[in-house]
Amino acid sequence: MTKKQQRRTTRNRWVGKDPHAKREASNYERPIPSREFLMDLIAKAGVPLDMEAIATAAGLREPDELEALRRRLRAMERDAQVHRNRRGGYGLIDKLELIQGRIIAHPDGFGFLVPDDGSDDLFLSAREMRSLFHGDRVVGRVVGEDRRGRREGSLVEVTVRNTQRVVGRFFSEAGVDHVVADNKRITHDIRIPPGESGGAEPGQIVEVEIIEQPTFRRPPVGRVAEVLGEHMAPGMEIDISIRSHNLPLEWPEDVEQEIAGLKPTVSPAAKRGREDLRALPLVTIDGADSRDFDDAVYCERKAKGWRLIVAIADVSHYVHPGSALDQEAEKRGNSVYFPERVIPMLPEILSNGLCSINPKVDRLCMACEMYITDDGKILRSRFMEGVMKSHARLTYDEVGAMVMQQDEKLRGKYAALTPHLDELHRLYLVMRQQRESRGAIDFDTTETRIVFGADRKIERIQPVVRNDAHKMIEEAMIAANVASARFLERHKMPTLYRVHEVPSNEKLTQLREFLGELGLQLSGGDEPEAQDYAKLLSQVQGRPDAHLIQTVMLRSLMQAQYSPKNVGHFGLALPQYLHFTSPIRRYPDLLVHRAIRHVLRNKDRKRKQKFNYTEQDMVRFGEQCSTTERRADEATRDATDWLKCEYMMDKVGNVYPGIITSVTSFGIFIELEDIFVEGLVHVTALHNDYYHFDATHHRLVGERTGAVFRLGDRVEVRVARVSLDDRKIDFDLVTGGGGKKSSSSEARSEKVQRRSDKKDKGKSGPKSKRGGRKNKQDSRKESKSRSRRRRRS
Repeated sequence: MTKKQQRRTTRNRWVGKDPHAKREASNYERPIPSREFLMDLIAKAGVPLDMEAIATAAGLREPDELEALRRRLRAMERDAQVHRNRRGGYGLIDKLELIQGRIIAHPDGFGFLVPDDGSDDLFLSAREMRSLFHGDRVVGRVVGEDRRGRREGSLVEVTVRNTQRVVGRFFSEAGVDHVVADNKRITHDIRIPPGESGGAEPGQIVEVEIIEQPTFRRPPVGRVAEVLGEHMAPGMEIDISIRSHNLPLEWPEDVEQEIAGLKPTVSPAAKRGREDLRALPLVTIDGADSRDFDDAVYCERKAKGWRLIVAIADVSHYVHPGSALDQEAEKRGNSVYFPERVIPMLPEILSNGLCSINPKVDRLCMACEMYITDDGKILRSRFMEGVMKSHARLTYDEVGAMVMQQDEKLRGKYAALTPHLDELHRLYLVMRQQRESRGAIDFDTTETRIVFGADRKIERIQPVVRNDAHKMIEEAMIAANVASARFLERHKMPTLYRVHEVPSNEKLTQLREFLGELGLQLSGGDEPEAQDYAKLLSQVQGRPDAHLIQTVMLRSLMQAQYSPKNVGHFGLALPQYLHFTSPIRRYPDLLVHRAIRHVLRNKDRKRKQKFNYTEQDMVRFGEQCSTTERRADEATRDATDWLKCEYMMDKVGNVYPGIITSVTSFGIFIELEDIFVEGLVHVTALHNDYYHFDATHHRLVGERTGAVFRLGDRVEVRVARVSLDDRKIDFDLVTGGGGKKSSSSEARSEKVQRRSDKKDKGKSGPKSKRGGRKNKQDSRKESKSRSRRRRRS
């Protein structure tokens, strides 16, 4: 047998053992063993193996095979599937008792390693964070517990660097140039070597390219890539936020090439084989300033209920798995909506063109047809690939005027559509009753909208008033999302659910302690359901402290996220829920459309095609999409906070009424009534007493006077200071709050508690001049880390 035949025989042996050999052969001209095979090989060895040992065991000898193996092992190392030790041996992460995950940095310098496996976070000291940026992917290990009982970690290796560019203020001090990052989670000052300042002047906003990542001994080093301008320039707040949070802005060249051939109209070939829904009077109902239209609706009365059709833009027809466009959409995860500016997930030719359900033009759609009973339950549903034509582009205000106020002029203008809109409203009223009967939680929160005047300066901040038209569409979308979740669950398809977990035991304990002091009780025992929350909310309506109770209940809830594991949606009180209705602006919805299309196109085939994604793929997608969603929230919040600070700069000294929205150990946060701007009254600005923080009751209590400042109290404040750089507004208290005194028993209890605190935490720091213990965490930084906005389901 020749050497060539021997090599072929050796390769055939691993091919026979590798269950993924066919996949590798289809992807590569000269295939090598799959990742799964290599991991199994290392596991069976029982010890870390170097590359030579792995190559020998796998039967790889050719130079090109060895090079391919080297690249694959490096990729596996980067993806934290294996870890290479100092001797060059590759071992499995779980066997080495190592933990892989991403870094969440805190503005105070410490951080957390969030494990990919969902286990408890690892606390990383400021010392460990020296060589890390927020968002880096790392491998770490547990080294013990800190004094607060948290798992404490140590860095083993950085696998993926998250930060390549940083935006901040340029400074030159004592001949040393450096940039202070605008993103407060980046606590390093970036050193700028001589000749790399790009002509920046001190105080200007610049974008820095990182040329040396931070290490344990050295700060990061960068060069000024672009001078953005003066920090007060119009629109600068959004430019800073985009770059600070690494939001992809430009379209890669390969994406531009892919979309170059797209036409503004749907081709006849694309319409063939689809259900024709063009005669059906589907309409879009959105805000007056909306630009991309994901969904259209139609409703008609049937004998024992209603027929509801929700037609969604068929993005999956244009964005194919693995394409450059798909990879960029996955990277972005979602569109990001700033005041008067959008960073879209898809290029404009799709988001505002071919995929947008504009009126009077043909569009491809994925439609969900539902039959809903007289009591608001989905009796049955079906999905279809269709071609449609929107019969009108309506706004919430127009529909509200037609169905609620019976506006004769508008009803005459849309006479052909009003019967269907009336039926949709009747269906909504029934679905609303069904929603209440199952116990979905409805918190009374206020959303706001920034209105700009000349030179893009804020003219006013106004509340968004929701009418029945908003709620009609919301219920229709929820119904379509539920039907989609049931459909994919029934067909056992891997997908991303929108999950909202039950509150943690710790949060529930804190909530029950708070309610107990008010003589209230949350039913449901150790595992309350959404209807227990809803029941309590209805009980407290009309109480003077209802706002306080609602706020504390809201803060006890978990954050919704994407996951392939269906644990239900607690807030909506639904056993299955996902996102189907917005594929133009959310990547999870696009994945759901692909799964539905796969089922539809394979239901009548004898040889069914394999779906593009596995359950493990969905785990990765869920983490990515949840991360980009949080990133978008942080970016828009930063830009909005900047704008609100700019709006208040000429109002220093003015006095406004407000309400206490949060109480912390370092002060009270106040939201100004009718202005919807939040600021801080620092504890040192509360005169004539020492104030102590009572976390259970969400209040500050005066040591001598017994005066109380509590969540939900109304106060009057004066604007004392505004800082654009810090996104911080400081208030001084004028009147209000402190009116309720602690009872003698409460005072005694508080004194006993304080003595206990002093005994247990005597090293926590001295008292401030007028404000009890001085909290070492900066109030600005901690206030930014709080969630001040309810996330929609």
